[in-house]
Amino acid sequence: MIIIAFISLFVIALLGLVYLLNRFHRFEWIRKIGERRKTLSWLLAACPVLAIILFFYFKTVSTTLFVLHLMVFWLICDLVSLVIRRIRGEDFKRYYAGGCAIAITVAYLAVGWYNCHHVYRTEYQVKTGKSIGEKGLRVVQISDSHVGATFDGEGFAEHMREVQKTNPDVVVITGDYVDDDTTEADMIASCRALGNLKTTYGVYYVFGNHDEGYFDQREFHTEDLRRELEKNQVKILEDESVLVDDRFYIIGRQDASSVERANMASLIEGLDASKYMIVLDHQPNAFDEQADSGVDLVLTGHTHGGQMFPIGITGVLSGQYDRAYGMEKRKDTSFVVNSGISDWAIPFKTAAFSEYVVIDVIA
Repeated sequence: MIIIAFISLFVIALLGLVYLLNRFHRFEWIRKIGERRKTLSWLLAACPVLAIILFFYFKTVSTTLFVLHLMVFWLICDLVSLVIRRIRGEDFKRYYAGGCAIAITVAYLAVGWYNCHHVYRTEYQVKTGKSIGEKGLRVVQISDSHVGATFDGEGFAEHMREVQKTNPDVVVITGDYVDDDTTEADMIASCRALGNLKTTYGVYYVFGNHDEGYFDQREFHTEDLRRELEKNQVKILEDESVLVDDRFYIIGRQDASSVERANMASLIEGLDASKYMIVLDHQPNAFDEQADSGVDLVLTGHTHGGQMFPIGITGVLSGQYDRAYGMEKRKDTSFVVNSGISDWAIPFKTAAFSEYVVIDVIA
């Protein structure tokens, strides 16, 4: 489905280049040249288009997104310009719409690039009637690091040093920790960074849809990842639950893409319902099932906060996931969808920002 979407966007972007060629030809100085030398004017208009095609070769996804946004903003600017011209009753002396479209696109994507590469700390507070201790419980959630996308292993370690400053009781990793392009060296360095964290109750991990890889092109296998995580005292949970310090449960689910994934009823069967229950689940698409089970807190990721408008909205409307970003409550269960500490193939976040999440559970 994702591949089909990318191919569709790529085709639209190619068609958009034809539209942009026509738009570039409308600039005043190019039109004036065209009055004397028509062929030269079209060649000049084609220069930025040829530059875009060149960038396609090196940065296909980024260039495709640039073309799509430039095309949309240019259409909007042309429409606004048309309305203003009708109100004024005369044409503009220069083609301002084109300059505005280019400026808006560059500014918009620059902000998206910053939001993707700059990591914020997001805080939530959750109240419970269950006994969680006088000081409560501080949970730090890391999701969708896709190590190698926006930072390498040392970059991940630097983010973990920031996480350490929050004094977490427990750190949880909710999937897509690595990616198809993650190097073995970066994977090992990232696992070592998790092992260096000082917490009260440790680090817990569930797999995401990218963690086991799609294209069998990585330098390491899933078992290598497991070994490095376990060597660094990271506890992997696959449809398993752990009672921590006789105070609270952490329940880790297999990813929704797994055919062997257990249902929530079987996962909580036999657990003490008087104790606080935290569920780690990579994809946010089982909210009703989890709310019906009576668990207290569900931590998810996968969506990257919607990444770019309108991906989040279409994902929710299509039923692909229950929420694109943020916190909500259904029945007695609180849900948090983390936008991720990094990205996947798209180096922009125009509908969200990169983050790690701090959740304080208090009585």
